[in-house]
Amino acid sequence: MISLSKKITKFIVAPIVFFAVANAFAVPKKVIFGGENGWEQIESMSGLMKGVGRYGNDSLQLVTSTQQTDDSTDLLLTFDGKKVQDSTGHYEVVSNGLMYTSDAVRGKGAAVSRGDGFGIALKGDRTSMFGGQGRAGSFKIEFWLSPSLAENGETVFNWRSSFNSRSYSKYQMISATFFSSHLRWKFNNIFSGYECDEVVLDGISTVVPKKWSRHTLSFDEETGALEYCVDGRTEAILFVTESGHENATVCEANLGVAAKIEICPEYTGKIDNFRIDRKLNESNGLFTGNEKFKIDGGRFKTKPILVSHSAVLDEISADMNLPSQTEVRFYVRSGDNCYEWDENTPAWKEVVPGEKISGVQGLYFQLLAELLPDGGGANTPSVSEITLSYTEQDDPLPPFTIYAEPGDGCVRLSWSNSVDNSAGGYYVYYGNRSGEYLGVVALEGASPIKVGKRTSITLNGLKNGTIYYFAVSSYSNVDSRISGELSKEVFARPSARLSKLE
Repeated sequence: MISLSKKITKFIVAPIVFFAVANAFAVPKKVIFGGENGWEQIESMSGLMKGVGRYGNDSLQLVTSTQQTDDSTDLLLTFDGKKVQDSTGHYEVVSNGLMYTSDAVRGKGAAVSRGDGFGIALKGDRTSMFGGQGRAGSFKIEFWLSPSLAENGETVFNWRSSFNSRSYSKYQMISATFFSSHLRWKFNNIFSGYECDEVVLDGISTVVPKKWSRHTLSFDEETGALEYCVDGRTEAILFVTESGHENATVCEANLGVAAKIEICPEYTGKIDNFRIDRKLNESNGLFTGNEKFKIDGGRFKTKPILVSHSAVLDEISADMNLPSQTEVRFYVRSGDNCYEWDENTPAWKEVVPGEKISGVQGLYFQLLAELLPDGGGANTPSVSEITLSYTEQDDPLPPFTIYAEPGDGCVRLSWSNSVDNSAGGYYVYYGNRSGEYLGVVALEGASPIKVGKRTSITLNGLKNGTIYYFAVSSYSNVDSRISGELSKEVFARPSARLSKLE
């Protein structure tokens, strides 16, 4: 509650009065997301990750296709942080000699191997492909490489174990090793019933040093197709069937005793987004082509932002990077009670940065944005900062003068019109203690009483001999819930010796 002395000062010192009148207008304000403020106001986010925006601040952009996981993902190493860990939780890092680098092809970071025999070793749990024993089913191994030299013998992937049965024991191995500037895959004693114990797939494209390329090895247990692709193009394929051709009985992949897998044990260069999937469908975020980003894009939604009653959203602006064919779509909504909101209510309104917005006002604002890549999934838009510009109705000024005339069981109040043309009416406050307007006895209602544009009122039903204190405030012509400061306080004591007032 504002003190009486402050009120009197404001209303008898002319310069202060005129200063208030000059500012009795709607007040432009802003809410900023991102930039130096960060993205703490984000309520939910899907299909997005943080990148580097303007001035080194975080921006929001689409996650890469290989950074998605689902129930079929067996292993995913994104290398996006200095601590390397499996995103699925199926594998434990036993040892790690790789170094972190921000020079990545996917996400924030990649790993650097120095070729000194200290790559990364992982041990799978019983639910993982290399942590159990038996039929492997369909699988896909994928990673990105940027080798320093691609010399013969450099090994990117290695798994060694043995398969034991009642009658025999066989040594097993799966490896990916450079040979003549190509990557060669070897499978020893993996496919039961196949005519050869060793299966070899050789790439035909030269792996160029210091250039990123995507390598994918897949096995389809339905057809027996074992295929190796580089950047989405088939390099080698054979059918692991009893006849060595299509449409024949498939020789199943069977893995023996659980053993650790080694990534980059003898390799010099960078590696990024190493993953293993147990299915070949598209739901795991992998594509048959060379899409870098998921075509359906991503989105984020802010928390409801508290502004003020009847705040009006004027426009939004956004600091974005929009490569050719990419797009960012923005939606806003508003209301007075965000606790009753759901995903679709109140309805979202699409808006365009820099264009005037109409019909969006309330106590809360909320923003939603959709980020869409180009048609080939090769480029992502990014958003570094978003500004919501809105107008907040300034509190209307109270009446300059107020008078109280006591009567028999009543008090007549009168006041001057507010000099603020934004005032839409008045509230009358009353009570038995100075500065505390908690009165309830007047026949006209409990404090405060909304009297509209009138400049006088008689309060009846008051107790004779009791002192009452009064003040008046103006409310906004935009919304009566927006009430300004109180006028100076006056008092009066009804008495039976006085006349009734009308």
